[in-house]
Amino acid sequence: MIHSMTGFGRFEGQINGRSITLEIKSVNHRYFEFSCRLTRGYSFLEEKLKSYISSKVSRGKVDMFVSITEPEDTPAEVQINHNLASGYINALKELGDTYNILNTVTTVDVARYPDVLTVNKASEDEDVVWNDVKEAVDSALEDFLAMRKSEGERLKADVLGRAETIMDIVSKIEKRSPETVKEYQSRLKDKIEEILQNKDYDEQRVITEVAIYADKVAVDEETVRLRSHFEQLNTYLNEDKPVGRSIDFLIQEMNREANTIGSKVKDAELAQQVVKIKNEIEKIREQIQNIE
Repeated sequence: MIHSMTGFGRFEGQINGRSITLEIKSVNHRYFEFSCRLTRGYSFLEEKLKSYISSKVSRGKVDMFVSITEPEDTPAEVQINHNLASGYINALKELGDTYNILNTVTTVDVARYPDVLTVNKASEDEDVVWNDVKEAVDSALEDFLAMRKSEGERLKADVLGRAETIMDIVSKIEKRSPETVKEYQSRLKDKIEEILQNKDYDEQRVITEVAIYADKVAVDEETVRLRSHFEQLNTYLNEDKPVGRSIDFLIQEMNREANTIGSKVKDAELAQQVVKIKNEIEKIREQIQNIE
């Protein structure tokens, strides 16, 4: 089953009284790369999330956002920094006395200054938190993986369609190529005889050399290998595992065969067909870049 490296999933809701908002998205990447933004105080979840996601995704740049609000009944203690509060009050009094300003500061005013009040909450059980977050992750992953699968099916259909087009062109080349070899052999022989006119030469030797040279423009070996590559491509596209890297390498081999055919053909019609093949292979290569 082919999967794209592009996907998105989201969860927003409450799990065991804990409000969780979670988003996961991915784009194509050569390897697996994971980054996560977490609510402050929950950094211990990052490695767990990375490990869990990597068990579901083998390639792609995955970005995750997780916002967590602890249950309302979580025990908390508010502590007063008396030294800091006293410092603020004395400073404000001194400011009022120095500049003859009426001092109207209230308790609420002082409490608003940084670090005067500190909220200490009871430590949460990391395993409990992880279980709740994992439930949210699983929910978001359903849409995320479904999107990657759906996009993968679209990519597969497009690649197979282009592969079929290339195979049709290869058939045309295979049909036309033997004729062009004969034509080239005939022209080459005539040219040599013209050059050697009125001179003694070994006709059989000329015929043999012409046949050897003309054979170098034959492309049957390359078309056979190209067909083999596309058979392998079809096998990869039906495998139930990540095959993006393998197909990427196969595309390089296809390009090599197409380039060799292009360098051999001496016929304008065949040259145009080779250009079409190379264009289709390039379009396949672009699509393959987003396959896991």
